[in-house]
This record gives sequence, C-alpha cells and structure tokens, in this order.
Amino acid sequence: MRRRELITLLGGVALASSMAPLALRAQPASMPVVGYLGSGSADDQKNLVAATLQGLKEAGFTAGQNVSVEFRWADGRYDRLPALAEELVKRPVALIIAAGGSDPGRAAKAATSTIPIVFITAADPVKTGLVSGLNRGEGNVTGISMIGSTLEAKRVELLHEMLPRVEAIGVMINPGYPAAKVQAQEVEEARARLGLRTVVVNAGTASELDAAFARFAEEKVGAALACNDPFYGSMRDQIAALALRYRLPSMSFRREYAEAGGLLSYGPHFAEGYRQTGVYAGRILAGARPADLPVMQPTKFELVVNLKTARAIGLAISESFLLRADDVIE
Repeated sequence: MRRRELITLLGGVALASSMAPLALRAQPASMPVVGYLGSGSADDQKNLVAATLQGLKEAGFTAGQNVSVEFRWADGRYDRLPALAEELVKRPVALIIAAGGSDPGRAAKAATSTIPIVFITAADPVKTGLVSGLNRGEGNVTGISMIGSTLEAKRVELLHEMLPRVEAIGVMINPGYPAAKVQAQEVEEARARLGLRTVVVNAGTASELDAAFARFAEEKVGAALACNDPFYGSMRDQIAALALRYRLPSMSFRREYAEAGGLLSYGPHFAEGYRQTGVYAGRILAGARPADLPVMQPTKFELVVNLKTARAIGLAISESFLLRADDVIE
C-alpha cells in the first residue's frame, strides 16, 4: 500500500513519529474519523502531525482511543490533491484537516460543502479564496493563517542586515505555489528599497533546485533565499546541502531548515499553528460550528541561526545580529 493511499493512525503521537503505512483496522462505529489532507510528505511532516495530534488531545480527542485519523499525502504534487480530497469525502470522514498551503483547503472545499474543514496555510486565505474574511469562518470552513508567504521581504531584509556588503541575493520561488506571485512582488519591493540585485529562479523540482544553485554561482550572488513553500520544506536537506556545497549563506521559512544545516530560518512557529489546528478540529468534533470560529493568526515569529553552518562556510556573524535570534544552534 502506498503511503499516500491510506495511513490509519491508531497509536497517537507515538505512531505519528513512525508514519508507516498501516492496514485499516476495525474501529468502533461511534469513533469519528478525521481526514488529514497534506500537500507535503509524511516524512517531512512528522513533528507537525504530532503537534496536530497534541491539539486534538487537548480538545478531548486522542487518536486511537476516541478518534481515528486517516492521512492522504500529495508528496509535493499539488495536482494530486483534488482526487485525494474526494477519497476522504467518499470515506466519509467527519472532518478534514487541510495542511500545507492553500491548495489542500481549496481541494477539500471543492470536494464538500458539508463536511467541516480546518485549513492551515501560510498563504493569504482571503486572497486564495478559502474564506472571505478573517473575523469568522465561512460555511464549513475555518482554520489557521500562518501568513508566512507575506514575510519574504522581511527575510530579504534580515539577509541584508546580516550581510550588509552583499550586493546580490539569489531567490528560489516555486511557481506552483499559490502565493508565488505575491512572493515575487515582495522580493522585488525589498530589492528596490534596499538597493540590492536579486536573481529570482523558479524551482519546483529536485533537479531545478540543483540548477538554481548553479545559476546563483554563475551570477556570483552572496546569499540565497528559499521562499515559503511546503515543497521547499520537504526538500530542506537538499537545499541546506547545496548551500553548504556552494558555501552560500542561506535562509528559509521553517526552523527545521536551520536544524537541517541551513544557516538561517525566519517565520511563524509552525508547530504551534498545527497544534491550534488540532484544537480547532477537536472543538468542531465536539459540536462547534466552523462558521463561528475566526481564522486565527500567529503571534510568535522566530529567527533561528545555525552557528555550526556559519563556521563551516567561513562566515562571521555579528554579536548584535545573534542577539536578535530566538534560537542559536551551536
């Protein structure tokens, strides 16, 4: 059985850490089934799934005891999401958690107007059509807006602050990500404001990531940015390794990038957002209406610096910049 086809969660957070495919076991008829529709991969999302399950537990629903969770993973291929959403609707499930960009939420919304949907996305949920406003949910839809895709200008500014003598920055954007145009606009605005040169490369596959860094080397950029995108999250090991190979200071959007060997990460605390997604899912299973729950936004953002990587590429980071970091990996 392929991982994307069916994963039934029966062991709570401990099972989420393994994320291995399991045969569907009989569940009590009264046990609700939650469908988890993810744009990324199971391996990449282990800690975020664990955070979601923790939120469900806080709301009174423990996986394997009084709720069952089934997973569908697109593995970075967003075109798979509509069919996977249809599978969950036909199952049927009591609720759908749509995670990793706005595409899972939009696919779920297109598949059902009755099953509750809780999305978590870094793209703007209003601009991408998930809801018409943030003050309350809409129909069967509510969720968490991580606003990570609107932080690309801030990431460019942080790179410039750390590397004031760098005149050119390489930027990778996945053209298949819903907020790609917004990201490009933010990068351009920051470039113009800071007087930088940017080399923007569209990269949506593993081979295109390799090509992007080769292009950055040709253009002699002094730093690289991988914009907010679930695909880049799942490819963080490759991106960090490429940056190290080219001895290029690099930044991305999730702290896991810095933990994987990337130099910097800046963005909202994603695990906390996923925990809140689980809480919302639990509240709805307990009887709350999605339309009565406002779309939540993050209150915590974190800058993570990997000093080990800085030393490996021969980069000295100022004490003043390090003092701004929320976490420093030694």
